[in-house]
Amino acid sequence: MTSISVDCIWPIAAELGEGPVWCAAETALYFVDIKGRSIHSCDEHGRTRRSWPTPESIGFLQPMSRGGLVAGLKSGLHHFDLIRGVFKLALDVEPGARGNRLNDAFVDSSGCLWFGSMDDAERSPSGALYSIDDNGRAVCHDDGYVITNGPCKSPDEKTFFHTDTMKRIVFAFDVSEDGLLSAKRPLLEITNGYPDGTAVDADGCLWVALFGGGRVERYSPRGTLIQSVHFPCDNVTKVAFGGNDLRTVFVTTAWKGLSPSQRQAQPLAGGVFAFRSDTPGLPQHSVSRGFQREYS
Repeated sequence: MTSISVDCIWPIAAELGEGPVWCAAETALYFVDIKGRSIHSCDEHGRTRRSWPTPESIGFLQPMSRGGLVAGLKSGLHHFDLIRGVFKLALDVEPGARGNRLNDAFVDSSGCLWFGSMDDAERSPSGALYSIDDNGRAVCHDDGYVITNGPCKSPDEKTFFHTDTMKRIVFAFDVSEDGLLSAKRPLLEITNGYPDGTAVDADGCLWVALFGGGRVERYSPRGTLIQSVHFPCDNVTKVAFGGNDLRTVFVTTAWKGLSPSQRQAQPLAGGVFAFRSDTPGLPQHSVSRGFQREYS
């Protein structure tokens, strides 16, 4: 396997950096600090930096086709107006599960938003996998997760991937023409680290960030390990493809869970990293279905 060098493009020291999203129209990378309650943005090289506070923990951001972003906050799905820095609740996904928060998301080519929920205390299997239908309702596809992660689809969108982080399993599902999931089966079982956020490249290979594993691994569509990319910090959280050719891989990390001595030994923990891939990723889509509406 060819060794890949990684660069820290922003040593921001996020407590729980997550959810990198490349917005090609803005040539900008967005990501969140879940525990630091903040949104951050920069260009491909880590410059042109901007930050916004959030009123509560934030699990993800995804672009909306009419402008702005949809944000998965602890209380539900919100519209986020970048210009005014204002959040507006769009949907309370789990009104009866106040111990949960939203965590990790994906938008498919139809503009449908997929995302998960999880126990904020990381103990109870109260999390579930959702999508938003055309009427703006949350549809539950699977449940029983302590920590949901890594929703994404294969290039032909006939296979859906989803991660049970605490069980260390990445599952594959079949996707029907009407968007329903079936035939759940384990694709990957990780032993050295916890599978976190994932992304699929143009060849259909799955890139998996490993929390506590200090690396990103690339697997074939059938689950064969192809490549490992190592990082100077243990807690690697999610990958996203971007840049003009979709061959720049952005990676978020976290210092959450590290002891003081580990943090001293890993000064770049919580930074945002980038490396180059021979294979491009898939384009980032925008949310255009379900609860789209103009800001008032």
